[in-house]
Amino acid sequence: MFEQKKYVLNRKIMQFIGAVFEIKDESDNLVAYVKQQAFKLREEIKVYSDKDQSNELFVIKARNVLDFSANYDIIDSKTTNRIGVLQRKGFKSIARDEWIVKNSQDEEIGILQEDSMGMAMIRRLLLNLIPQNYDLNINNKRVCDLRQIFTFFGYKLSIDLSENTEGKLDPRVAIAAAILLAAVEGKQS
Repeated sequence: MFEQKKYVLNRKIMQFIGAVFEIKDESDNLVAYVKQQAFKLREEIKVYSDKDQSNELFVIKARNVLDFSANYDIIDSKTTNRIGVLQRKGFKSIARDEWIVKNSQDEEIGILQEDSMGMAMIRRLLLNLIPQNYDLNINNKRVCDLRQIFTFFGYKLSIDLSENTEGKLDPRVAIAAAILLAAVEGKQS
C-alpha cells in the first residue's frame, strides 16, 4: 500500500465535527484518509485508503481514556494484529516533542523527536511561526523525517521515508506518527 518513500499529510479542520487528514503520495494520489471525530474520550482513529471510507487500512487506538503519556496501538484492520506502538513522552514533550516507538511486542525500538531543544523552545515562544521538524530513529538510525510545511491556514506535514532502506520501520507506523503529530501536537499550532 505504501510503496513510495515520500508523502504529504494535510489536516483540514472542521469545527465541532473534528478534523480530516489526507495523506497523498508524490504523484498527488490519495493513499490514506482519516475523518477524526471531536470530543472522543478514548481516541480511536481509523485510517482508510479512500474518502468513501470503504477500505479500512489500520486503526490507531489509545489504550486509556486520559493519559498524558498515552500509548497508541497501531492495529492492522485485516489481521487485527498490532503493527507497533507510539507512546507520547508526557512532561518531556512540553519543552520538546518526543515519542517512544515500540514494536508489535511492546518493546522500545526507537524514538520520534523534535529536531532540537533550542528550536523547540523558539517555536513555543514564537507561537509556532517556525515549522516543526521531527526525526524518527530506529536503533539510533534515522529512518523517517517528518517536516511541517509552513501554511497560514491548516497543517501540512511531509513524510520522508527515503532513509528506511533496510525496511526497519513499517511505513504504516510512520503514517500513524504523522497523523498523531497532526492530531495531538498540531493542536498547539
